[in-house]
Amino acid sequence: MATQPLLSDFPKIQCPFIRQTFEVDKELWRKHGARLKLRSPEAYLVVDRVNPGYEWVFEDEATIAVEKLDGTNVKLLTQDGRLIALQNRLNVIDPLQILKGKTFIIEGIFRAIGKGYVAPDGEQAGEVIGPKLQGNPYGLDVHEWYPFEKAVSALAYRSFHEHERTFDNWSVWFRDWLVSRYHTKRTPRGAKGDKVMAEGVVFYNLKRKAAGKSWMAKLRRDMFPWCYSDHIEILDYDKAGRDEIEDQESFD
Repeated sequence: MATQPLLSDFPKIQCPFIRQTFEVDKELWRKHGARLKLRSPEAYLVVDRVNPGYEWVFEDEATIAVEKLDGTNVKLLTQDGRLIALQNRLNVIDPLQILKGKTFIIEGIFRAIGKGYVAPDGEQAGEVIGPKLQGNPYGLDVHEWYPFEKAVSALAYRSFHEHERTFDNWSVWFRDWLVSRYHTKRTPRGAKGDKVMAEGVVFYNLKRKAAGKSWMAKLRRDMFPWCYSDHIEILDYDKAGRDEIEDQESFD
């Protein structure tokens, strides 16, 4: 196979709130840290302070909130209906390598093709979700690539504009009510079962994108302290935050 073109990496998306580092109980971290995805005895949590430059998330009516799918980022490039390039962040995937490697990504792409999600020409970005990714929160039997462009139109939370955009409101929303729209859409009406919570949301503002301004931000459930406090004590957390400045670029 000819060397495929290298696609750009996914841009780092910032949080609309300031995030700060808080230590957690070390003994409890040793017991629960791995399950809670804490690599060290500290948590990077949001505080009730707006990240400078992201006031638009709270103030601009053109901002929407879209479900953030929990999988892995994959870009593809097509030309005249042919798959030219496939990339998991900066890791090049050979679509003809079907016997080893991340074959589940190829499975996800071809299922997306069958659903009409892949355009015949151009670069597209999306999320591969399914059994081998992030514990398969959606209960899928197979993998699927879901384009971000489709998510903007299909997975936006319509109630977002009905409530005041505050730290406390979003904390309650994310903890108790942020149900996965993707999972809900694929669950038959009337079916019983546990609700699946979304990983978080991505805020989009397409008017700002057209104007060449910052237009995306993200907020996840695991950025709030209640995501950990049932299992691990967070030391000295205060939602008002500290005056010291931390590098927001270092947070994932």
